[in-house]
Amino acid sequence: MKRLLCSALFLLVSPLVNAVEILRWERLPLAVPLQVGQERIVFIERNVRVGLPVVVQGKLRVQSAGGALYLLANEAIAPSRLQLQDADDGTLILLDIAAEPAKAGEPPLEAVRIVEADRPSPRSEGESPVPSPAPPTPLPVALTRYAAQSLYAPLRTLEPVPGVSTVPLRDDLVLDTLMPELPLTYRALAAWRLEDLWVTAVRLRNTSPHWIELDPRRLQGNFVSATLQHPDLGPKGDATDTTVLYLVTHGHGMAGALLPRISPVDAALNLPRSRDNEE
Repeated sequence: MKRLLCSALFLLVSPLVNAVEILRWERLPLAVPLQVGQERIVFIERNVRVGLPVVVQGKLRVQSAGGALYLLANEAIAPSRLQLQDADDGTLILLDIAAEPAKAGEPPLEAVRIVEADRPSPRSEGESPVPSPAPPTPLPVALTRYAAQSLYAPLRTLEPVPGVSTVPLRDDLVLDTLMPELPLTYRALAAWRLEDLWVTAVRLRNTSPHWIELDPRRLQGNFVSATLQHPDLGPKGDATDTTVLYLVTHGHGMAGALLPRISPVDAALNLPRSRDNEE
């Protein structure tokens, strides 16, 4: 009898092992505690930029993978607030974080999913609510999310996207026209294709001794969308001096979206741009 009872209890408890904590955003800051040295995933289903206060820089690693945030505290962090801004409509979501060392025998914190409060629609008495179908994920978002997960997420969490294929990179890409006014180096890492859309992951590295704020609006080229892994870069040589930029193009790969490079001679003579990058 005891064995049957224990087995029944195990069946009741075991589905909760991989549970996801649901937090409802109702314009009040959401508490997301962290454990030092243990990564916690926050599913938000939005393409967000993350604003970090100065006090957590160097203590907290934040990676955004098109709808999911990966938070890893390297040391204890006093209560601090993160700002998540939707890159499409500017909506802000606030997270209150704090990191403490895990206690002996304490299980890892579960993943978090943020949902927005539903506003009930008026209906007649006795009428059953009809669930509205979830809108399909836009292809640029799905492609960017897949690229980010392919580079950084564990393979077990990689969400399959039907029709996505890896495409080769050209060896002669000239990427220094992307944000020529910033002291950055560029390196194309990989590219994928979904129908008539391409996404290319480009590594950015700061070559200056100062912090640099990154703004997608500074990009020069013909792109459907641009997503930055981090909103800024630390000084050269710091662990924060590198990030990844995901660029989605339509109808062609990266080479067809880049602006032509102007050579010093052409600039001096006011000649048209060279077409080195054309496909």
